[in-house]
Parts: sequence; C-alpha cells; structure tokens
Amino acid sequence: MKTFDINADAGESFGRWKLGNDSELFKYVTTVNIACGYHAGDPATMRETVAKARDNGLAVGAHPGYPDLLGFGRRAIPVTEADAVDYMLYQVGALQGIAASEGVRLSHVKPHGSLYAEVARNPGLAVRISTLLQRLQPGLPMLIAPGPSTEKLREAGLPVVAENAVDLDFDDQGQNIIEKTPASKDPDTIAGQALLMANGQARTVSGAVIPMPVQSMCIHGDRPNAVDIARSVRLALEESNITVRSVFGSEN
Repeated sequence: MKTFDINADAGESFGRWKLGNDSELFKYVTTVNIACGYHAGDPATMRETVAKARDNGLAVGAHPGYPDLLGFGRRAIPVTEADAVDYMLYQVGALQGIAASEGVRLSHVKPHGSLYAEVARNPGLAVRISTLLQRLQPGLPMLIAPGPSTEKLREAGLPVVAENAVDLDFDDQGQNIIEKTPASKDPDTIAGQALLMANGQARTVSGAVIPMPVQSMCIHGDRPNAVDIARSVRLALEESNITVRSVFGSEN
C-alpha cells in the first residue's frame, strides 16, 4: 500500500497575536514545521507547539526563516550566504533546545518563505547548510522542493526529502505562485491536487499536468480554512487507499 506524508507549517502565533488553529490542524497532518521566532513564533509558542505535536504523535521539525516578522518571512531579504547559514543554525538550535526539554528529537528542517525559495534554487547554499546541520544532529534532513538543490544534496550524500505545497498554485515550470495574503481555497479542489501529488504529478494554473516527484505535501497553517483543507486532503488520500504517515517515521 502506498504511503504519503502531510506536513504543515505551524506555531506561527506571536505574543498576543494568534494565527492558525494548530490544535485542529494537528488531527489531520503527520509532520509539523515549527516557526522559530524570526518570521513568526516566540519561545512560549515554540514550546506549546512542540508539546502539542508530540502529544499528537507527529514528527517535529524546525521552520527557520529570514528575520522578518513584519513581512512574515515572505519578503526577499538581501543577505550573504554566511548570514543565511547562521540564521538557519541559530533558529534550529533554539527549537532543538526547547524540543529536547520536552522529550522530542527534531526529525527535519524545512526553511520558510523567501529563505525556502533561496535554498531551493541555490545548491551551494543548500549543501553548506545541510553539512553544518549534520554537525548539529547527524542525519537531520532538509525538507525542500524538488529541483537543483535536492539533486545536489543527494549527490553529496546529504539527507533530503522532497516536498511541495498542495495549497499553492503552480506555474508551468513547477514554481509556486505565492499569495501576499493567503485566502480561503476550495478544499475539494486542493484534495484533487493532493491525489495527483501523491502520484508524482501536479496540475498547473494553465491546466497542464507536470511531474512533481515528492514524498510529502504541505498545508499552510495560516490559510483561513487550513483545517477544512487538511481534512479533505487526508480523507481523499485514505479513500484512495493511500496510508497517511510521516515520511520521517515515528520520532517520539
């Protein structure tokens, strides 16, 4: 029986500002990527989200972004590669410490927003980051879109898992079309895309079906109806005899 992973970006509240409904979302996903304080999140939210994910039996990963609370990490920030590497390590280390205090071992690292895009299209940066992540925790994989960076990481013998967002549109080159502010989307339409992605394909905005060789699909927790989307996606996969299970296995 085929298996597939559903990951979700979570822990994106900050102080008194609340974003997303992690408690409900966690009922339908198998892997979570927790914001580490640069684009969203704060220490208390990080701890709360780690504990909630642990209690739901989910794989727990770090979701580091650019230092951009105002832009939610979705603005392109001109930084050196050295700074990008240090931003990643700083945030992963912070979540790793909080997770360890809750009895949780990190399963992966998934960059966020514009930093994700930069890592995905810059193989040299991807290898540099992953090499240092191995010093932090041997075997710690990156979760990133298929493309030149995933290919280079595999060639270098570094751990990587390919994923992409099921709730974002694709252009004909397979690139995500980013919304400035996520809006509600039709859960049934997203569920149809999920079935394609579980079989290595995706439909673009032009209607073309393109290769999409991924092992995991992402649902963004900040989308207004993220819970409805996650429920529909999971139901569609299970009704198609696809077992929904974390690609990272049982971590905790």
